[in-house]
Amino acid sequence: MNRKLGLALLGLWFGFALARSGASQYDYIHRMFAGQDLHIAYLMATAIILAAIGMRILKAAGNKTIDGKPIAVKVKPMSWSVVTGGIIFGIGWGISGACPGTVLPQIGEGKLLGLFTVAGLLAGTYVYALLQERRA
Repeated sequence: MNRKLGLALLGLWFGFALARSGASQYDYIHRMFAGQDLHIAYLMATAIILAAIGMRILKAAGNKTIDGKPIAVKVKPMSWSVVTGGIIFGIGWGISGACPGTVLPQIGEGKLLGLFTVAGLLAGTYVYALLQERRA
């Protein structure tokens, strides 16, 4: 199987798993933020822990990135940009009930809200690029 097909199948499986777990359901996200049902928060915590373990295993085994460089996770320094971006991301996630990882399963499920979330992601990325241009 060629690499692109394998990655596409992996992406489809991941989207299905997100949809099946309820991560693409607005009501589940709302209940998580309200502290009423934390199963999505536990799902995310499990994914973060498994990813961290997987990265350590890959790094320890001497694997390289696609570019042939050693695997390295760099800590982003704390700044007002990071804090502001995190706040905007959290507000958007709370309003839309979707993050970049769950918006595609929402669209695949035919949820119109996902299209508005994608529009917000694109607008935010555009504004970020404009601000970065001004800084440079």
